[in-house]
Parts: sequence; structure tokens; C-alpha cells
Amino acid sequence: MSRELFCKGYTWGFYSGEGGFATEEAERSMERLASNGLNWICIPVNCFQEAFYSTNVFAMFGRTQTDEEVIFAVNKARSLGLKVCLKPMVDCLDRVWRARIDFPRENTEYADRWFASYTRFMLHYARLAERLGCEMLCTGCEMAGMDKNADRCRRLIDEVRGVYSGLIMHNINHGDELRFPWLDAVDIIGISAYYPVTTPEDHSIEMMHRRWAQHMVRVEECHRRYNKPVMFAEIGTRSERGCTETPWAFHYRPDIPLDEQEQADFYESAMAASWDKEWFCGYFWWDWKAKLPPVEKARENRDFTIYGKKAEEVLRAWYTKDRAPEE
Repeated sequence: MSRELFCKGYTWGFYSGEGGFATEEAERSMERLASNGLNWICIPVNCFQEAFYSTNVFAMFGRTQTDEEVIFAVNKARSLGLKVCLKPMVDCLDRVWRARIDFPRENTEYADRWFASYTRFMLHYARLAERLGCEMLCTGCEMAGMDKNADRCRRLIDEVRGVYSGLIMHNINHGDELRFPWLDAVDIIGISAYYPVTTPEDHSIEMMHRRWAQHMVRVEECHRRYNKPVMFAEIGTRSERGCTETPWAFHYRPDIPLDEQEQADFYESAMAASWDKEWFCGYFWWDWKAKLPPVEKARENRDFTIYGKKAEEVLRAWYTKDRAPEE
């Protein structure tokens, strides 16, 4: 399945908020993204809980994209010939990383309440994904505390399959490739592939190639353990010096020099390491904004986006190659 499925994809529109998807600006943004040779797009929907210890997941006026907007974005993707992964995501309003949402082992009622709420949330978007014909649904992103609950997670996947007939992908964090035995229940294992690939002393692309080769050994072990295709459901880095030491870092650092080349080398080395693995099924790079600045201002943006930067040229070169990944 991995070679037939291969996702030349990108994540689009994260944290756009209500009103961010159904605009002419958003349409132009998706068109520019698709012109880089994409065949898939990942569309995230942002929902929330009050704190990492809360038990209620909810949509939030002004911050959660409405169903109508999701429908608009999916239809736009369809018009561009793209397959769609719908990715409902939970964040904590106390700004704690969602991986910290966790449950004391001795308090099963606490975990049951949270899983009941999360399941209602996920089933809403599973039904929407089914109605829209989305080819893939992501059932969780970097939620290690949740993912430790194998029996509850298996029940979640079973309930999702009851209303959704497409591919189910679950997105774990790098480092968790071998932690969760229930991952054999999904169709695709997604990894947030923010692997460190350089050192403070060496930011060269040669170093990146060596480090990616090491990381791919563990990624392949993940595939072999669960007998599922693997993809990089999130991957990327900012465009500033030293970004590839900690690709996951998202904080604004105006004291650090801009460095488009290091970001571009990360793209080049990651795809060189993974593209032709027969068990590997692609990428949803992180992330492309629904509202783009003027292209002459694009290089001033230090964020993960590659719009108007050297890394966009690298992505286009790989995604528009004459040949598909090797059979």
C-alpha cells in the first residue's frame, strides 16, 4: 500500500482560526502550495481543552474552524486534484503541550471521562470526513499520555471505523516509535519527524545525511514491529541558523541569524533518506499558512513555512520529479 499511497503532501492552515479557511486569500494560498507538485494536503481543525488535566474537549468560537469552512477547504483541495487528510487536533489553553494530557493509573474514572469526550470530538470529524470523502483521517497528534492507554485507544479506533471508511493514520512523536503496542490497529503510523540532524559544531548537509541514515533505522524498526506503512505526518524546521539541531523549536528568536539554506538542506536530506524506502508512504510537511504575505516579504518569516524560500524550491524539485518513488 505504501507505494500506491505515497503522499507528496503538506499541512495547510494550522491555527487559522474561525474565518481563516473560506476566503479568497486562503484559496490563493492553497493554489500556490498545490503548484509545488502536491498530490495530498493535510487540513487541521483546532479544538481545545482548558488545561492539560481537564476532561472536556470542545470547539471554541473564534478559534475553531467551522464545519462549513472545513467543507470549503476540502472542496477547494478537490478542485486542485488533491487527496485530503483531515486532522482534528486538541491543544490546551494553558499552553501545555498536548503530549502532557495524561491520567493517573489509579483514577480510571478520570481517564474514562476524558476518553469519552475525546471520542465524541473525534467521531464528529470522522463523520464529516466520511461525508466529504476525505481519503485519510488522523486520530491523534503527539499525544503520548493518551497513547499509553492501549485498550482505550483500540476502542477509539474501533468506534472511528464504525463511521469512517477511509485510511486511519495516528501521529506519534519522534522517540515514541516503539512505545505503543496498539498501533497495529491503524492503517498508517505517522511520525512527527523533528529529528535533530546537526550539532552546534556542524550544520553541514553531509552531517544531515549521516544523521538521517541513523534515524531511519529506528523508523524502519517501527514499520517492522507493527507491520504498517510509516509516514512523516509532521516534519519541518524554521529558517534560522542552528534550526536543525532542534527542528521542533518554534519560539521566535530575533537574535539568531536567518538561514534559508539550513532549512532547505533539512528538506533535501530528509527526502533523500526516506523517499525510496518501500515501506515509507510520504510527508505532510509543517506548515503552510492560509494567509500568505507578499512574496517579497516571505524570506523575512522565520517560521516553519517555506513559502518564497529556498526550501520551497527543494520541495518542488522532489515533488515534481519525473519518476515516482521506486517500486
